[in-house]
Amino acid sequence: MSTEIIPAENLQTSPAVDWEPPMPPTDLIFDDGEPLETHRHRTAMNTLIRSLTHAYADRNDFFTGGNMFIYYSSEQARNRDFRGPDFFAVLGIDGTYTRQGWVVWEEQGRYPDVIVELMSSSTATVDVTTKKELYERTFRTPDYFVYHPFDPNSLKGWRLGANLRYEELTPNERGWLWCETLGFWLGTWEGTIEREPAIWLRFYDTDGNLVLLPEEAAQQQAEAAQQQAEAAQQQAEAAQQQVEAAQRQAEAERQRAERLAAKLRELGIEPDSV
Repeated sequence: MSTEIIPAENLQTSPAVDWEPPMPPTDLIFDDGEPLETHRHRTAMNTLIRSLTHAYADRNDFFTGGNMFIYYSSEQARNRDFRGPDFFAVLGIDGTYTRQGWVVWEEQGRYPDVIVELMSSSTATVDVTTKKELYERTFRTPDYFVYHPFDPNSLKGWRLGANLRYEELTPNERGWLWCETLGFWLGTWEGTIEREPAIWLRFYDTDGNLVLLPEEAAQQQAEAAQQQAEAAQQQAEAAQQQVEAAQRQAEAERQRAERLAAKLRELGIEPDSV
């Protein structure tokens, strides 16, 4: 196969123009109708999202979501080959409005700061290989965790090191992993959420206290209020008992004085003269 060489003097030149990069796609979809693996996976995801949102209730500089699209390149957007992590959080951004998904080029190039993948038998290998490499090499996500909602011993985590490679985290004596970005521990908790008893992945604060869901916090407040009311009732009853005791003592003193007065009169002595 020959290639024709065109003399330079025969080349047509055109006026210089300003080159602009191609615009990213605008026909983005944010719902492919695919549900999570199981009801427990969905509940586990919502538990992380809702508890973190409740813990950060006084802050407007974060976004947390899950099972939603993250768009990070034009090619990936066109191919729609990556849905997004089960849970992620981004800090230091404007969190005063909701997002249908996370579009990196609309977020000043920001990627998730924390990612949690809820593994299943069909995704476990991908979560610790392909996705882990994506989060490490492309996203540069500082904290990455994986957990299988049906396997309490499956929790693993990595922290992006100085060499921009993931270093596996060492659990503490409780088996929890420290999430430096959020300032919370990630660990397991056994209990019932949405009527399903299981061992759930939860956040814990630096003192080891469970980071509560809104309804758990409301229940805790209601129980505390009930305890305060019971304590107040006990104090009122104790005060009433003291009043009644003082009244009985006063009555006893009155009766004793009357008996003494009667005795003095029997002796011919007027009580007032004593």
